[in-house]
Amino acid sequence: MHSDTLPDHPDTAARPVVKRTARAILIDGDRLVLIKRTKPGIAPYWLTPGGGVEEEDAGILAALHREIDEELGGKVVDPVPAFVDTTEHLADDGSHGVKVQFFFVCRLESMDLARRHGPEIEQPCGEYEVVRVPFSRLGLASVDIVPLTLRHYLDANIEGVLGLLGPDLR
Repeated sequence: MHSDTLPDHPDTAARPVVKRTARAILIDGDRLVLIKRTKPGIAPYWLTPGGGVEEEDAGILAALHREIDEELGGKVVDPVPAFVDTTEHLADDGSHGVKVQFFFVCRLESMDLARRHGPEIEQPCGEYEVVRVPFSRLGLASVDIVPLTLRHYLDANIEGVLGLLGPDLR
């Protein structure tokens, strides 16, 4: 057995990954940049900028940079892997498996909302409002961040997340 494979056991069998996303835990000074999503008939929720990894993306980091450009007209620096969330998912083609969301902590280098483009901007389903909240326990508690696992991770690890941006990790 190779070191990168798991024994064929029901508890260790890999579920098919049917969707991957790249998302930014985006720090701007002492604030966290989020997108407030408002859809008809659903309570508002807040999520980190980012989205699906597309076939044309060279990889997950390339998708992160593309998504930041599309959703914020922005650029990020110092992306560091921080958190992974895996959930059951039904893909657009009907296949069942998991969605893996890769969260990178990074700093906002620039943002020009007039440069936003892409499907969320050109054919929106509801509203996409860019907001900043204090990157503190009180700030995080003031918004309904999804997924819930990310909200819990951030609340428990503010200092550690900021530490990932330290000079000794570059």
